[in-house]
Amino acid sequence: MNLIHIAEQEFAVQQEYPGFKAGDTVTVHYKIKEGDKERIQMFRGVVIQRRGEGTTATFTVRKISGGVGVERIFPEFSPFIDKIEVNKHGRVRRARIYYLRGLTGKKARIKEKRF
Repeated sequence: MNLIHIAEQEFAVQQEYPGFKAGDTVTVHYKIKEGDKERIQMFRGVVIQRRGEGTTATFTVRKISGGVGVERIFPEFSPFIDKIEVNKHGRVRRARIYYLRGLTGKKARIKEKRF
């Protein structure tokens, strides 16, 4: 078990991202290769969950696009993630807010955390 962690740390490319958790609204700047061109696409939505630890950590972001809910899972240490911006810190009481999938309109709003 220790050998696996040692191997992961050797090949891991550590990137510094701002601290975010479930309920926060983030914008993920993701590099997309189309043929020989490369562009950056922004995906803005609410973090539904964070899962895993170390180099295998992932997070799921949900947004509404054209009236349809779209979820995307990002590996946290992906070389394709250019940067992550935290737009709002949400106040939720759960680590995984799957109940958001069944809500629409004003019911799907998350209260903003005051500092």
